[in-house]
Amino acid sequence: MSLGVDIKKQGYNVYLAGAMGTGKTTLAWEILEDKAKKESPPPDCCYVHNFKNPDCPQAILLPAGVGSSFKKDLEAGIDRAIKTLLKSFESEEYEYEKNALLSFFVDETNRMYMQLDEEAHSYGFTISRNQNSINSVPLQNGEPLSQEEFMSLPEEERIEIMKKSAIIQEKLNQAFRHFKELEKSIKVKVKKLENETVRAVMAPIFADLFEKYRLFKDLVEQIEAIQEDLLANYEAFVQPEENSPLSLFRRIEQRNSLRRYQVNLIVDNSELKHAPVIFESNPTYANLFGQIEYEGEFGILATDFSKIKAGAIHRANGGYLILRVYDVVKNYYVWDALKRSLINQEIVVENLSRMLGISNTETLQPQPIPAKLKVVLIGEPLYYYLLYNWDEEFRRLFRIRADFDIEVEKSRKRIREYARFISSICRQEGLKHFDPQAVAAVVDYASRLAEDQNKISTMLNKVVEIVIEADCWANYARAELVGLAHVKKAIMEKKYRSSLLENKIQDMMAEESLIINVQGKRVGELNGLAVYEIGDYSFGKPVRITAKTFMGEKGLVNIEREIRMSGNIHSKGVLTLSGYLGAQYAREKPLTLSASLTFEQSYQGIEGDSASSAELFALLSSLADLPIKQGIAVTGSVNQNGEIQPVGGINQKIEGFFRICQMKGLDGEQGVIIPRKNLSQLMLEEELLEAVKKRQFSIWAIEDIDEGLEILTGKPAGKREENGRFSPDSVHALVDQRLKEWSSKKRRDIAFPDRVINADRHRQKSKRRKSYG
Repeated sequence: MSLGVDIKKQGYNVYLAGAMGTGKTTLAWEILEDKAKKESPPPDCCYVHNFKNPDCPQAILLPAGVGSSFKKDLEAGIDRAIKTLLKSFESEEYEYEKNALLSFFVDETNRMYMQLDEEAHSYGFTISRNQNSINSVPLQNGEPLSQEEFMSLPEEERIEIMKKSAIIQEKLNQAFRHFKELEKSIKVKVKKLENETVRAVMAPIFADLFEKYRLFKDLVEQIEAIQEDLLANYEAFVQPEENSPLSLFRRIEQRNSLRRYQVNLIVDNSELKHAPVIFESNPTYANLFGQIEYEGEFGILATDFSKIKAGAIHRANGGYLILRVYDVVKNYYVWDALKRSLINQEIVVENLSRMLGISNTETLQPQPIPAKLKVVLIGEPLYYYLLYNWDEEFRRLFRIRADFDIEVEKSRKRIREYARFISSICRQEGLKHFDPQAVAAVVDYASRLAEDQNKISTMLNKVVEIVIEADCWANYARAELVGLAHVKKAIMEKKYRSSLLENKIQDMMAEESLIINVQGKRVGELNGLAVYEIGDYSFGKPVRITAKTFMGEKGLVNIEREIRMSGNIHSKGVLTLSGYLGAQYAREKPLTLSASLTFEQSYQGIEGDSASSAELFALLSSLADLPIKQGIAVTGSVNQNGEIQPVGGINQKIEGFFRICQMKGLDGEQGVIIPRKNLSQLMLEEELLEAVKKRQFSIWAIEDIDEGLEILTGKPAGKREENGRFSPDSVHALVDQRLKEWSSKKRRDIAFPDRVINADRHRQKSKRRKSYG
């Protein structure tokens, strides 16, 4: 894992493979924290308004801490600029200069009007002015001429008045054009005055910003764009408040305008001392890659750059991101987006609905952010194999694989580490500490989980459960320390909570609803051992195996296989028996045999080959017509050479049969035959060990079939002598003799077929006579 972290090339991300509960996440966190402490904090990440293209907010990366500083300085500067601007527009100096311009305009307008009125009088007219227009009115005897009086004048006078009126109207038009030009000029001067005032106000404020952030090109350009936009749109911030229905819309517009000058700091690393290590426990698309939020305004959804929200990948940029592969693959589209970010080395903020094409809401397209991070995926090996085989991009992106074993060698060093681990759990969780005997009991429990005396399980979550529950039992007992009795109690109670089905099966065996014989002797019948797994609990259960043999050529028939209740591995184990029988007894003669094997009272599928040795013992017992002890159960697989091979769940199998024998009464003759190679895996309950010490129950470890035959039958197994025959009065000799008898009888039937036909006819006649009689 350190190798993958230290290689800074693209594609060297890490996949941590291992079973759940082995401490993968904890170790990943610790290693990455150590690596991160040696690296400097990554830059801050912020989005700002793009004045050239508002739909594409601009991403800016700044050294850690500069982003938050710039955000505060810009907000303070804009706020100070607007407040100062309002005060400047209300100042006496500004009002004086503005009033001077307006007074000049009024004076010039009055002068034009007086001059025009004097010229109109020279033509016998006067100027009439109202709110809507300026008109010329003819005079008679110094008084305005009415319409009736005008119409009563002689035609020559009316024509003369009309000519003079046209001259006056032309002068009015000239005066009006001059007025408009003057008005426009005054407005330009007023606007210029306002701009000069605004510039004078903002110049020192923005000069401070330019000076402070002059080393950052992107910030300088953004400050310039804000200054220009504020100069062009300052009216929105200096308009007086009005109590009108439109005032609400003006306030909303003013708020939206101010947002353009803000900074959306999506990642603030000012508090970081080193590179970040982020673990995202819920990697939904939005949580991992961020999103663009919307705001409702009068029934309309609106958004801008300030609504861009960061995801875990933004916060981990420049550092390390830890994800559980199961959480990633179960969230739609997250896996593809994660690969795209790592391949393109950029982070894109995009809403999932828009990417899938299920929404046409107008939205933003933020500028991608350069991605530079290491991703650590944590999951089971199965996911690694599936992704490696079916996803070519996965191979290029996650080139480092770290495997977690579920067990380690049991040594003094490991035991001391386990003791320190228990102590650390007690400190972290506020539990009572464990005395030495209690620690030893927890280590033994860890060895039992590993199913090996020489190893310790690394399934630490299961160990932590026992530590916490033992502390609870110590609290009930008001003990200062957790002792051996409390650990044993926790283990026993944990087992009891999961053992309902096991108890039900044992009750059925005690009532003989399920027939299991643990006393006496029987031919062709033997107790095998099976393991049932229910969730995190497994237990052993004896099963009655019976074998029947008779003359024929059908060979070995597995009844479970014939009705498709046998798994492939179990079927292979049964077929292996045919190889053993042929090699052992058919060297000089054909193997003439018909036999059937079955698991009595078994109503579900059977898998595994751990019962193959028990099936062979039952088969040989039937062929030799030798009874075998029913108080001895057998487990172990056998190969074609007759060697006993190790099996799994050995402790549960032994303990399951012991409990049945205990219920029906221990007689000292009962026990279990196991493979010798399973000896190192024995981690048995104390009650069973005490029974073994008292010779009430036995455990035999064997290496081959012959050792088991002698234990089960009490007769020597037999060896093949120089003459090719087995030693007399041995199990193999009896089996070989039975097979020879069947083989020779078969040869006689083949050599004298007429006798066979006549015999068949005789039997048929006998049947007819019986039916007619």
